[in-house]
Amino acid sequence: MKKEDSQCSYTKIKTRSFVMKKIVALFTILALVAGCVFASGASEAQQTAAVEPEMTHEELVAAAQAEGSLTVYTFTSRGSKVGAAFEAKYGIKTEVTQLSDSEMITKVTAEAKAGQGADIIFAQDSGRVLTELFDTGYVTKYVPAAVAEAIPSQYADPLVYDLNIKAFIYNNEKGDVAVTNVWQLTEPEWKGKIQFKDPQKESVGMNFFVMLTSPEWAEKLAQAYKDLYGKDIVLTTENAGYEFIKMLLANSVLGSSDSKICEAVGAKGQEQQLFGLFTINKLRTAADKNLALAINYNMVPFNGFMYPIYTALTSVCAHPNAAKLFMEFAYTEEGWEPMDTLGDNSPILGSSEDTLTIADWEKTLVIEDPDYLAAHRYEVEQFIVSIL
Repeated sequence: MKKEDSQCSYTKIKTRSFVMKKIVALFTILALVAGCVFASGASEAQQTAAVEPEMTHEELVAAAQAEGSLTVYTFTSRGSKVGAAFEAKYGIKTEVTQLSDSEMITKVTAEAKAGQGADIIFAQDSGRVLTELFDTGYVTKYVPAAVAEAIPSQYADPLVYDLNIKAFIYNNEKGDVAVTNVWQLTEPEWKGKIQFKDPQKESVGMNFFVMLTSPEWAEKLAQAYKDLYGKDIVLTTENAGYEFIKMLLANSVLGSSDSKICEAVGAKGQEQQLFGLFTINKLRTAADKNLALAINYNMVPFNGFMYPIYTALTSVCAHPNAAKLFMEFAYTEEGWEPMDTLGDNSPILGSSEDTLTIADWEKTLVIEDPDYLAAHRYEVEQFIVSIL
């Protein structure tokens, strides 16, 4: 979907007919009553289950304002700006707290067990979020009607708010880099010249390596090796994904901060050309910091990775209408504006600072599969620990 098309489809969303809503709600209630009468063997939860009639936007605003406040947990400091814009627009007191991946999961889990906590979250680390928050019922899926009509289906369940991009970036002060295949980065020429965050200290970085061991990416890496060297790879590990991880880590310098890695790779006046794997939003300030940096777009079988930020209501949400309104607002142009930077992509609005669309990036990046991550992260983590 092109940016223009997604924006157009979003802005043209119309409220459903009030009369139709009441008819649907009536039949829903009748069906639920009938079900409760005849399902004598059902659990108490099933017997008392109800489906709320869908509110109009105006009704949702009124209900949210009546609740008066909202608590949000988010992965980024920019979430505070989204919260401030929401509070200014609707007059609902909004408390926003930034948490790391592990802090988020630990805190939401503890609050769910205690019965009191935040209303809505924006969280990354898809495998853990899926198994430790969604599967446990500590957070619940909700998709605003306006969002459901505009978002691509692959980003609707669980609902994705943001797609973050990390790419291979090089120092281009002396010209373009002659790396067209990721296996070249495992060669002696590049030893000590590649930098990225220690995957043991960054969940999304670890997820990237886990995905490389999947059948899809292991096969692509095996083919890329054969294309480069004209022969099949000789394995000392389970598959070409593990082999690539082993060889890349042996050649790399591990850091703790994308900002520091960006500055180290891009510093001018260096005798050797350096390569990095870090978030592309660091390129926004490259000129101000006098850095020489460029994304290596033409590298097979991938040139980086993309990971989702999920949003969901918590199981202890005390302000459900305010949370639903906040989620709806976050997907509008006004709500997305504080997030709209290079490297952050709304599944609906894209990124105004990027010349590529999400569809373009999907062709060149490794994308997280939460089910595969949940099933295989531990074994890949143990493998990486054993070789570092």
